[in-house]
Amino acid sequence: MNNPREKLGLALGFAGVLLFGGTLPATRLAVTAFDPLFLSAARSTLAGLAAVALLIATRRSLPPRALWGELLVTGLCTIIGFPVLMALAMVSVPAAHGGVVLGIVPLATVAVAALIAHERPSLGFWLASLAGAAIVVVFMLSRSEARNVAAGDLFLLGTVVAGAFGYTLSGRLSRRLPGWEVISWQVAAFLPLTAFVTWLLWPPALGDVPAPAWAGLLYAGFVSQYLAFFVFNAAMAIGGVSRVGQLMLLQPFVIVALAAPVNGEPIELTTLAYAAAVVATVIVGQRMRVMRG
Repeated sequence: MNNPREKLGLALGFAGVLLFGGTLPATRLAVTAFDPLFLSAARSTLAGLAAVALLIATRRSLPPRALWGELLVTGLCTIIGFPVLMALAMVSVPAAHGGVVLGIVPLATVAVAALIAHERPSLGFWLASLAGAAIVVVFMLSRSEARNVAAGDLFLLGTVVAGAFGYTLSGRLSRRLPGWEVISWQVAAFLPLTAFVTWLLWPPALGDVPAPAWAGLLYAGFVSQYLAFFVFNAAMAIGGVSRVGQLMLLQPFVIVALAAPVNGEPIELTTLAYAAAVVATVIVGQRMRVMRG
């Protein structure tokens, strides 16, 4: 992979992984004080307000009518499905555990990209992705020996599905529109709905909400729901959904690292060993061919 544009795409993708990596720890902080449904609506409302202001300031024209259906379907994944399921999961499972489960997202994204984005990963790429996914699944099970499968785990699996479709559709749209416009029009289109739900679920005593919960909400709204998509959508448009999406294999370990200082969850030596193994699969996978239609 010597193409400078592909290298730029991977650099932007890695930046996006770092930004998205803060989502679960931030959400875990926020759900200690906010109802998960309110949190999901409020984070999208914050993103929607920021998007409307930016779209007006830059005087952007409405997207072509042919793209609106796909924009709305994508929004169902990125604005409703992913945040709601993730917030519900964070009520009952640790951020680090959730992060490892989300390690399956890249494999799911590759599958969806092959299905709807006309990308054709090579056998070697598939094998590297499967190996990475297997490592994170083993990691998940090793950390869950003392836990029964809870509703939180099922919510996380739903998050994986929503994330895979959301990332793939966003990447495909980013070939037609700038990445920042793709997420901006999504959150702007859903703003009337999310603002109404935010008002409907408004907490009775906001003055009692601690500062860390506010910080979690602000990060989830302005960074996770909005700014992180700027760079990640651009990365997928440049480097391809499959190749950039595979970088999400690194996200569980970003989350685990952040969960220690943010949520007080310990980092174990075994986690570092699993991280090294996953990094190895990503390096191998990035050297494999992915054909783009």
